[in-house]
Amino acid sequence: MEAKATAKYIRIAPRKARVVIDLIRGKNVAEAFAVLKFTPKIGADVVNKVLKSAVANAENNFDMNVDALYVAEAYVDQGPTLKRIHPRSRGQAFKILKRTSHVTVIVKEK
Repeated sequence: MEAKATAKYIRIAPRKARVVIDLIRGKNVAEAFAVLKFTPKIGADVVNKVLKSAVANAENNFDMNVDALYVAEAYVDQGPTLKRIHPRSRGQAFKILKRTSHVTVIVKEK
């Protein structure tokens, strides 16, 4: 039995969010929350929210024991990129790519 939570179209680059996701993969839920609490990255807040949602889904929808949960899978996929233009000298224009992410966390019971 597994419970899943996904956050889509998050305005953080997938590369930055993957650094945080790699810290919690395979850990039990209590330890994962402790790691996220003291991680000084902007992606830690997003991942914390998704993990909290996955634990709530497990508890309310599947009647799983919260103390026995662990992070079975956690990954970040790239979402659509917002394209912006920044004017430069001599009439040139540089592209600014604002990347988005889809964060997914799956928890299972031991």
